[in-house]
Amino acid sequence: MRTKSQTGKSSPRTPRQLRVGEELRHALAAAFQRGDFPWDGARRPVITVTEARISPDLRNATAYVMPLGGEQVEETVRQLNAHRHFYKNVLARNVQLRWVPELHFSADASFAYAEKIEKILHDPAVARDLNTGREEK
Repeated sequence: MRTKSQTGKSSPRTPRQLRVGEELRHALAAAFQRGDFPWDGARRPVITVTEARISPDLRNATAYVMPLGGEQVEETVRQLNAHRHFYKNVLARNVQLRWVPELHFSADASFAYAEKIEKILHDPAVARDLNTGREEK
Protein backbone atom coordinates (compact mmCIF):
# COMPACT_ATOMS: atom_id res chain seq x y z
CA MET A 1 0.00 0.00 0.00
CA ARG A 2 1.35 3.42 -0.92
CA THR A 3 1.51 6.22 1.57
CA LYS A 4 1.21 9.94 1.06
CA SER A 5 4.97 10.39 0.94
CA GLN A 6 5.32 7.84 -1.86
CA THR A 7 2.59 9.16 -4.14
CA GLY A 8 2.58 12.85 -3.20
CA LYS A 9 -1.21 12.70 -2.75
CA SER A 10 -3.30 12.04 0.31
CA SER A 11 -5.77 9.20 0.31
CA PRO A 12 -9.45 10.09 -0.04
CA ARG A 13 -11.33 10.60 3.17
CA THR A 14 -13.76 7.94 4.28
CA PRO A 15 -17.44 8.65 4.90
CA ARG A 16 -16.79 8.33 8.63
CA GLN A 17 -14.03 10.96 8.48
CA LEU A 18 -16.34 13.29 6.58
CA ARG A 19 -19.20 12.73 9.02
CA VAL A 20 -17.04 13.25 12.12
CA GLY A 21 -15.40 16.29 10.53
CA GLU A 22 -18.80 17.87 9.97
CA GLU A 23 -19.81 17.17 13.58
CA LEU A 24 -16.62 18.86 14.79
CA ARG A 25 -17.18 21.82 12.47
CA HIS A 26 -20.75 22.29 13.72
CA ALA A 27 -19.69 22.08 17.39
CA LEU A 28 -16.91 24.64 16.92
CA ALA A 29 -19.14 26.96 14.87
CA ALA A 30 -21.81 26.84 17.58
CA ALA A 31 -19.21 27.76 20.23
CA PHE A 32 -17.98 30.68 18.12
CA GLN A 33 -21.54 31.81 17.46
CA ARG A 34 -22.36 31.85 21.18
CA GLY A 35 -19.18 33.81 21.84
CA ASP A 36 -18.20 31.61 24.77
CA PHE A 37 -14.52 31.32 23.96
CA PRO A 38 -11.41 32.81 25.55
CA TRP A 39 -9.85 35.74 23.77
CA ASP A 40 -6.76 37.71 24.72
CA GLY A 41 -7.68 41.15 23.51
CA ALA A 42 -10.31 43.81 23.48
CA ARG A 43 -12.31 42.79 20.43
CA ARG A 44 -13.36 39.24 19.62
CA PRO A 45 -13.59 38.58 15.90
CA VAL A 46 -16.47 36.79 14.25
CA ILE A 47 -14.95 33.48 13.18
CA THR A 48 -16.13 31.15 10.43
CA VAL A 49 -15.21 27.48 10.54
CA THR A 50 -15.09 26.46 6.88
CA GLU A 51 -13.94 22.86 7.27
CA ALA A 52 -12.73 20.34 9.81
CA ARG A 53 -10.52 17.51 8.61
CA ILE A 54 -9.85 14.54 10.79
CA SER A 55 -7.14 11.91 10.49
CA PRO A 56 -8.08 8.32 9.55
CA ASP A 57 -7.57 7.16 13.15
CA LEU A 58 -9.83 10.02 14.40
CA ARG A 59 -7.11 11.18 16.83
CA ASN A 60 -6.11 14.48 15.17
CA ALA A 61 -8.26 17.18 13.65
CA THR A 62 -7.52 20.40 11.81
CA ALA A 63 -10.15 23.12 11.80
CA TYR A 64 -9.85 25.64 8.97
CA VAL A 65 -11.03 29.05 10.14
CA MET A 66 -11.34 32.56 8.76
CA PRO A 67 -12.20 35.72 10.70
CA LEU A 68 -14.92 37.88 9.17
CA GLY A 69 -13.44 40.23 6.62
CA GLY A 70 -10.19 38.26 6.49
CA GLU A 71 -8.52 40.66 8.91
CA GLN A 72 -5.89 39.58 11.44
CA VAL A 73 -5.87 35.99 10.23
CA GLU A 74 -2.49 35.06 11.73
CA GLU A 75 -3.37 36.57 15.11
CA THR A 76 -6.72 34.76 15.16
CA VAL A 77 -5.16 31.38 14.34
CA ARG A 78 -2.41 31.95 16.90
CA GLN A 79 -4.90 32.69 19.67
CA LEU A 80 -7.13 29.77 18.75
CA ASN A 81 -4.16 27.39 18.86
CA ALA A 82 -3.07 28.90 22.19
CA HIS A 83 -6.47 27.97 23.66
CA ARG A 84 -6.97 24.68 21.81
CA HIS A 85 -7.46 22.73 25.05
CA PHE A 86 -10.54 24.85 25.75
CA TYR A 87 -11.94 23.91 22.33
CA LYS A 88 -11.09 20.25 22.90
CA ASN A 89 -13.25 20.46 26.03
CA VAL A 90 -16.04 22.04 23.93
CA LEU A 91 -15.83 19.12 21.52
CA ALA A 92 -15.84 16.60 24.38
CA ARG A 93 -19.11 18.08 25.68
CA ASN A 94 -20.83 18.39 22.29
CA VAL A 95 -19.62 15.53 20.10
CA GLN A 96 -20.00 11.90 21.09
CA LEU A 97 -16.71 10.17 20.32
CA ARG A 98 -14.65 7.57 22.13
CA TRP A 99 -11.57 9.83 21.98
CA VAL A 100 -11.63 13.55 21.55
CA PRO A 101 -9.16 14.40 18.80
CA GLU A 102 -6.19 16.70 19.27
CA LEU A 103 -7.29 19.93 17.70
CA HIS A 104 -5.25 22.31 15.56
CA PHE A 105 -6.43 25.47 13.87
CA SER A 106 -5.26 26.66 10.47
CA ALA A 107 -6.15 29.60 8.27
CA ASP A 108 -8.39 28.70 5.35
CA ALA A 109 -6.67 29.58 2.09
CA SER A 110 -9.65 28.78 -0.13
CA PHE A 111 -10.95 32.36 0.00
CA ALA A 112 -7.64 33.76 -1.23
CA TYR A 113 -7.49 31.08 -3.93
CA ALA A 114 -11.02 31.89 -5.10
CA GLU A 115 -10.15 35.60 -5.23
CA LYS A 116 -7.06 34.81 -7.29
CA ILE A 117 -9.12 32.78 -9.79
CA GLU A 118 -11.68 35.59 -9.95
CA LYS A 119 -8.96 38.10 -10.81
CA ILE A 120 -7.58 35.81 -13.52
CA LEU A 121 -11.01 35.33 -15.09
CA HIS A 122 -11.62 39.09 -15.17
CA ASP A 123 -8.24 39.84 -16.76
CA PRO A 124 -8.85 41.44 -20.20
CA ALA A 125 -6.55 38.96 -21.99
CA VAL A 126 -8.37 35.97 -20.51
CA ALA A 127 -11.78 37.51 -21.21
CA ARG A 128 -10.73 38.06 -24.83
CA ASP A 129 -9.65 34.41 -25.14
CA LEU A 130 -12.90 33.22 -23.60
CA ASN A 131 -14.97 35.34 -25.98
CA THR A 132 -12.92 34.12 -28.98
CA GLY A 133 -13.72 30.55 -28.04
CA ARG A 134 -17.45 31.29 -28.02
CA GLU A 135 -17.39 33.00 -31.40
CA GLU A 136 -15.72 30.02 -33.09
CA LYS A 137 -18.49 27.59 -32.06
